[in-house]
Amino acid sequence: MSRLDSMIRRLTAQKVCIHYALDLISDLGGPILELGLGNGRTYDHLREHSKGREIFVFERKPAAHPSCTPAPQFLFEGDFRDTLTGATGTLKLPAAFAHCDIGSGVSENDRALARAIAYPLNDLLISGAVVLSDQELHVGQWRSIDLPNGVSEGRYFLYRKFEERS
Repeated sequence: MSRLDSMIRRLTAQKVCIHYALDLISDLGGPILELGLGNGRTYDHLREHSKGREIFVFERKPAAHPSCTPAPQFLFEGDFRDTLTGATGTLKLPAAFAHCDIGSGVSENDRALARAIAYPLNDLLISGAVVLSDQELHVGQWRSIDLPNGVSEGRYFLYRKFEERS
C-alpha cells in the first residue's frame, strides 16, 4: 500500500471514530479535550461537529494555521505530562470526550507517553466520557469499546470511563 493510501485510510478511520465518539457522548454535558493540535485539522473538524461544546487543546508547541488554533484561554501549551495536571483547576466541568493524537512514530516513546498521561487525563473526565486515541491507554476505570465498522483493530483505541465501585 502506498503511503498516500495509508494516510487516506488513517484519516478516514479517524473521522469515522470521531463521529462515533460524538454520538456516544450526545447525552453528556462537558467540554472536549484535544491532545495534539498538529495542523489543526481534527480541532477544526471537532469545532464544526461538536454542537457548540468548548474544546480545550493541549499541544507541546502549537504551529497550526491561525484559523485552526484555539483562543489562548482554550490552549494548554507544553508537555502533556505537565499541562494535563495543570488543567485540573482550570476546566469548569469535567470533559465528556478526549481525542488523543499523540503518536510520534517512535513506538517506545509513544508507549511511555501514553503511560504517563493516562491517569492525569482520567482525572479530567466525567463518568461516561469517551476517549479516542491513536495509542493504547490503560486506566482501571476505562473499558474498551468496539471500533466502528470498517476501522481496523489497532488503528485507533476507543474507551469509555466508568466509576469504580467500592
